[in-house]
Amino acid sequence: MSGTQALTGPSGTEVKSPGRWLALSVLVLAVLLVAVDATVLGLATPALSEDLEPSGSQLLWIGDIYSFVIAGLLVSMGSLGDRIGRKKLLLTGATAFGAVSVLNAYATSPEMMIVARALLGVAGATLMPSTLALIRNIFHDPKERSLAIGIWGATASAGAAVGPVIGGFLLQHFYWGSVFLINLPVMAVLVLVGIKLLPESKNAVAGPWDLISVALSLVGVIGVVYAVKEAATHGLTGEVWAAAVIGAGSLYAFVRRQFTLASPLLDMRLFRHRGFSGAVLADLLTVFGLSGLVFFLSQFLQLVQGREPFEAGLAELPAALGAVVTGLIAGRYARRYSVRGIVTGGLAAIGLALGAITLVHKETGYPLLGAALLVVGLGAGFSFTVTADVILSSVPKEQAGSASAVSETAYELGAALGIALLGSIVTGVYKGFTAPAGVPAEAARAAHESLGGAVEAAHGLDPATGTAMVEAAQAAFTDGLRLAAGVGALVLLGTAVAAWFLLRGQKLQDGIEH
Repeated sequence: MSGTQALTGPSGTEVKSPGRWLALSVLVLAVLLVAVDATVLGLATPALSEDLEPSGSQLLWIGDIYSFVIAGLLVSMGSLGDRIGRKKLLLTGATAFGAVSVLNAYATSPEMMIVARALLGVAGATLMPSTLALIRNIFHDPKERSLAIGIWGATASAGAAVGPVIGGFLLQHFYWGSVFLINLPVMAVLVLVGIKLLPESKNAVAGPWDLISVALSLVGVIGVVYAVKEAATHGLTGEVWAAAVIGAGSLYAFVRRQFTLASPLLDMRLFRHRGFSGAVLADLLTVFGLSGLVFFLSQFLQLVQGREPFEAGLAELPAALGAVVTGLIAGRYARRYSVRGIVTGGLAAIGLALGAITLVHKETGYPLLGAALLVVGLGAGFSFTVTADVILSSVPKEQAGSASAVSETAYELGAALGIALLGSIVTGVYKGFTAPAGVPAEAARAAHESLGGAVEAAHGLDPATGTAMVEAAQAAFTDGLRLAAGVGALVLLGTAVAAWFLLRGQKLQDGIEH
């Protein structure tokens, strides 16, 4: 018998095994790895580009294909775990993640790197839904499950924060492939310990895995995400419209097909539960409002305020620290007060913090930025932890994998939409700046492509002209950041109002499940 399985005493009451907390340590190890891996590639891009010499288009695919594949396969992998067993899927995916990491580390061409990143996305899509689904099935006491979800979320936040710090250290001392090789020892520990500690759980009556639904889900999500990202970069071209139509059509066909299947890949009836739908919508819109800020604030800290990458990573730590603190206590407070009160309060706090970002300028001191990031983290820890608990508690434990996958897909779609749409605001404002007189047309074009391009182009100009161009570019970028933060603040405050109504009467469970 596994150390995490619940035992039943003579009176029929559940005897809890301490092994469930050891099992949780294995699950958060997987979450930590995925969170770190999602943040280190950006730091490695300059060295990778110098070594593999990808074209501009290939470099974009190297950066995007991982998130595209994960977003497209999350629902399918969550459903597969419900059918074949979440432990089996997690350990298989973890083994594949480690093996494919080696392929990423030793890629010798841009094409090989793109394929390796796509395969890493396939493996990564098995990990996140499996971890949450196993938490749902390991912790039968809802109060303990709330704490476990808080630890799970806190680990994800911590991983995203320490990723740039770890990546910066590795890149300073080793070659770029080292950011992938760190996956190997972690995955080895996860698999070896997970075999012993994790219990198996699955839906015994789930039925077959519908491959047509898998294909429709993959094509639909990737098509929509690709269209949104490309529209933000290149405008509404024919290619963007084609991707959007194919993606939306595939998702429509996917939904229609689920209603006709005896054993659907995703039970669409889950969305009839107001708490489930409200929590998923809150997650999507929250990530939408936050992702653009996180993406462009890093550039502001480095390219406008002149911080080194390592220093910029440390400057963003308050957000992670805040999320860790409130994530661990969110479930307790949601029971003491109310689910909608904690979620709404968390979302409103994030919205107000984003509002504070509209006040920044080049000379803004760190106390304002640090305080805003801390409030963002505190609010996110409350809202994300409680909504994850609501999503898992709203469904039968046999469908925990599918429910977890819906939650994770909402995060991916929210991030894609946020970076694309809020990014288009920043880019639109930025490209409107006027280059100083005397700047060659080629240098002006490069400067209008990106703030990094402006800094690079300035090196070829005389000091006075170069400084003037960079200052104009920095001012325009900061104006765009402030406007995008304002839009994000409005989205978060609107989401807080919506959550107040959608989560009305929603409570976290108190009784132990048998």
